[in-house]
Amino acid sequence: MSIAAEGTGGTDEARGRSGGKRLQRPLAAVRTPHGAVGAALWAVVALLVVLMLLVIVRLPWVGDLGMHAATVERLRHRLLDPGNPLVDENTPSPYYSPWMLFLGVVARVTGLSVWVVLRIGALISLTLLVTGVWRYVRTLSPHRLAPPLALLSLVFLWGTQVFNWSGFIGLNSLALTVAYPSVFALGLTFHFWALLARTLKSEGGWVAFLGLGALWAVVLLSHQFTGVVATLGALATVVGARAGLRTWLRLGAGLVLGAVILALWPYYDFFALFGVGGLEEIHRPLYDQLFPRFCLVLLGVVALGVRARRDRLDPLVLFFALGVLLFGLGGLTGHYSWGRALPAVLIPAQLAAAVEVAGAARGALRNVAAGVLAAALAVGAWTQIQTVGYVTGRSALPEVVAEKYRDPWVGYHWITPWVRYGDVVMAKTNPARQIPAYGAYTVAPGYPDFFLPDEARRDAAVRTYFAAGSSRAERLDVLRKYGVRWVVQRRSDGGLPAGDGALRKVASGPRGQVLYEVVAR
Repeated sequence: MSIAAEGTGGTDEARGRSGGKRLQRPLAAVRTPHGAVGAALWAVVALLVVLMLLVIVRLPWVGDLGMHAATVERLRHRLLDPGNPLVDENTPSPYYSPWMLFLGVVARVTGLSVWVVLRIGALISLTLLVTGVWRYVRTLSPHRLAPPLALLSLVFLWGTQVFNWSGFIGLNSLALTVAYPSVFALGLTFHFWALLARTLKSEGGWVAFLGLGALWAVVLLSHQFTGVVATLGALATVVGARAGLRTWLRLGAGLVLGAVILALWPYYDFFALFGVGGLEEIHRPLYDQLFPRFCLVLLGVVALGVRARRDRLDPLVLFFALGVLLFGLGGLTGHYSWGRALPAVLIPAQLAAAVEVAGAARGALRNVAAGVLAAALAVGAWTQIQTVGYVTGRSALPEVVAEKYRDPWVGYHWITPWVRYGDVVMAKTNPARQIPAYGAYTVAPGYPDFFLPDEARRDAAVRTYFAAGSSRAERLDVLRKYGVRWVVQRRSDGGLPAGDGALRKVASGPRGQVLYEVVAR
């Protein structure tokens, strides 16, 4: 089905004559093809929203969800001075953002479990994302097909290999990260860009730009990498609007206010993040297998070329160029953490594909472009079809789809009848990424923590406890030093043997895991 033009008029063949007067078809009949395509697109978007709502009900757990659950849990108990979210230390953390503070307040006031609160947060974030994309795309194109096409392009126009990472909103990645601060920050970012574009167009006053500065700061504090993407998109929007001196002065005032908010945020030193290291190896995979992961985005690059021919200062073109520059410099210089700017490459290309197809003139070229985009979206949808499994489970999937499906983590709810809030648990890295979600601490954080001064010593202590060559005395010394009350381990992990008098078996968990109580140190 081809996409009809935004507004169509009747042709001579479509008109009749009676008594010298022309009889034009009713307007509804003229717009029927356009309306049918628009209704179909919005129906697909609605199905995706329903899928995501069902995913939120299930809340699949892979990756950083435990960190965010632990953050909400700490804020619930100590709102003003929560301490480290993962280990029993009083240190700041960049995870204590305005968004997580809001969720912490919700948890504290309502008494709801952290998992219910995260579902509420996911619902808000999803709403912000969908409405934000709609509002921003309306600043780029008046065509009614542009918003639903943009939403579909953002989740499907990726590649032939699934890519999951916080801050990236392919459908599968979105399903796994919908409760993360990155989704909230990205949804807020689209609203930020839309407000900025409209404010620039209407030449808004000082209050409007100060509000934009505050909004920019909230995005940066909530998810720093998304804040970089938001900044690049905002810069492209301002340059593309050909702002005058008065506008630049007002923008400067907004930036100053935003910087003040960043500096005064009490839960962590935002500007200290510029001095942290150790991020490069973690982010090196962002530069691997670029073609299979993102090949469908090339359709958007072609659309950007079309836009660049019309206007070299087109905001999407500038946004894309800034993203390519930062991402490319990261790869060339070994600053692989700069690869987190990759959404600044993908988003403008995906939006350009949607906007150009929606607004193309009628004719064969438009039909071809629409067909190519439809085919690319279909390939992207099939690539990510296993997302349905987060709702149905593996057993309900066809075999060809089940082969792609990755089972979520089981979690550590099975230890909660015994392990209480604030207890310290000895565990290896993967359990340590989940156990703090239930209120306990671990000896070493399951994730890099650049505000924890003794992180290296804690990591070494865990290695010592589980190392095959460690003596019983060395292991007991580690348990004593960190006040460990519980141990979670498998037989193959090492550590004190099951029959050691310092441990008492309490419960068995999935995959051979055992919970031991430390009865002597």
